Amino acid sequence: MRVAVGVAGGVAAYKAAEVVRRLQQEGLEVEVVMTRAACEFIAPLTFAALTGRKVITQMFGAGESAPANVESAIEHMAVAQRIDALVVAPATADVLARMAHGLADDFLTTLCLATKAPMIVAPSMNVNMWEHPATQENLSRLRSRGVRVVEPGEGYLACGMTGAGRLADVEEIVRVVCETLGLRRDLAGETLLITAGPTREELDPVRYLTNRSSGKMGYALAEAAVRRGAQVILVSGPVALEPPEHVEFLPVRSAEEMRQAVLQRLPQATAVLMTAAVADYRPAKPAAQKIKRGTAALTVELEPTPDILAEVAGEKGARFIVGFAAETNGLEESARGKLLRKNADLIVGNDVTRQGAGFDVDTNIATLFRRDGSQVDLPQMSKRELASRILDEVTAWRSARTRT
Repeated sequence: MRVAVGVAGGVAAYKAAEVVRRLQQEGLEVEVVMTRAACEFIAPLTFAALTGRKVITQMFGAGESAPANVESAIEHMAVAQRIDALVVAPATADVLARMAHGLADDFLTTLCLATKAPMIVAPSMNVNMWEHPATQENLSRLRSRGVRVVEPGEGYLACGMTGAGRLADVEEIVRVVCETLGLRRDLAGETLLITAGPTREELDPVRYLTNRSSGKMGYALAEAAVRRGAQVILVSGPVALEPPEHVEFLPVRSAEEMRQAVLQRLPQATAVLMTAAVADYRPAKPAAQKIKRGTAALTVELEPTPDILAEVAGEKGARFIVGFAAETNGLEESARGKLLRKNADLIVGNDVTRQGAGFDVDTNIATLFRRDGSQVDLPQMSKRELASRILDEVTAWRSARTRT
């Protein structure tokens, strides 16, 4: 989903950078529109760096404030049609007045008239300006048109006065935007323990056995769970990914290290999602020194690694357990067998030989095997979309648990 953030010219304009960052953490695509006055308080380059998009600063021509961010005269229509919401933060008394009276003398106010997307405003101004009857009449007019107003906070203001007019807390602005867009916080109060990535089992000091897991599925789950309000503990093998923000991140290498990390954090978890591709075998006797190249065949004795999912299921309690089955053949038989053997509630199975599924790609084709014997065959979708679908199963369990 796409959100346009309008930044008006007030001291609180610098806080808009945090609003943009938090909206991105909610999985939203963000583009920024600034008034000319806003450019006096914070540089457009700040928002361009945060969003990776051009920042719209004026209606026509190339001004000194943003020579590289020129839009065509009809760009406001393109933006108006592609966004799902428009949030103005901070919204000054001037911008609120122009919005209320339908004026369109810059890009932001023109966008307000051109879009049919829901609008949210977060006022910020001097307390006297906030309390002025004209401002309150303008806000009343905007509310009557369906504009959501995130009330300012009270406290010490930049002008030196004390009272209402301080920009609302960033988290409150983000909450209202998400609520307006219908984004869910249905995992609030849950703690999800998620494993991701491969493990590495040492053969000698310079070599190891591993697999092709990229960790993308587990990281997508962790990110989606945070967006839906959950506390997330992410136990990850070695991957080339940055951990999502606001998770407790525990990096590990081997299956044994992953086992210890999972069992240590298990008491905190209300649900466990084991996406990691844990090595099934490891060298029984890793060499203390690098194995030298020779001409004869080399035989390596392997031993099973610990079955982490089985151990977790052994201490299941009231937890919801999700396992994953990546197969090259016999997917249904293997997944259903794993569901029963491991005492899991859900197995997410996929045939890694299918195009668009498997390791190190951004999409997957999965089947959900439930404990009640039912299954859901899902079409090819992004791993982010699949993460959301898996978390829907967790929320369904949560709802059933609440009813009982």
